[in-house]
Amino acid sequence: MVELLESFKIEVPSGIFIKDPETSSLGKRIVKHSILLIDQLGFEQFTFKKLGEAINSNESSIYRYFESKHHLLMYLTSWYWVWIEYQLMLETYALKNPEKKLKKSVAVLTRTTKEDSNFEHINEVILNKIVINENAKVYLTCDVDTENEEGFFMPYKRVVKRFASIILEFNTTYKYPLSLANTIIEGALQQHFFKNHFKNITNCDEKTSVTKFYTNLIFNTLKYEK
Repeated sequence: MVELLESFKIEVPSGIFIKDPETSSLGKRIVKHSILLIDQLGFEQFTFKKLGEAINSNESSIYRYFESKHHLLMYLTSWYWVWIEYQLMLETYALKNPEKKLKKSVAVLTRTTKEDSNFEHINEVILNKIVINENAKVYLTCDVDTENEEGFFMPYKRVVKRFASIILEFNTTYKYPLSLANTIIEGALQQHFFKNHFKNITNCDEKTSVTKFYTNLIFNTLKYEK
């Protein structure tokens, strides 16, 4: 595990992009400024033309990396979930106590994101905001089954399965680990959204964090099932 963590590299499923943006300075600028622009405009108003203007490049140059803005959004969210998987491994691999490991996992998956200086061209804080606001748009499409078969959602699914395995370490007889795992991961995004926009329908606020809520939920659920 130590060697795995030391050699860990962010790898997005290759079918999502035409040319890997990590292989050139232009590609990294596309990624960097797409994050800033989607955050500023929202995904609906974001276009490759506007992105081209932001990076002083032709719109056609962006199409050499991504065939559509949907694929670019898939790239950004996939990158985020690989990064989250890395955080999950990094912060739990040395924990032997199942309760402490589960508690730390919930924290990693539900907490407010902090910027990681290891990736200069990606602002993880802003990317987290995009995932909170736009993540569902990646798979709520008529092409979801085809894209799933092509492995486009593997980073997200790996996080769910890794979290589910940690749930089972704490309660080996629990019958619904995958459903509980994806409920907490998706629910955390929704609670962060509600906390920012629909404050009157959530108990999460400055005093009650999303992490505190889901820690309470998961331990009460799993202890009840024992």
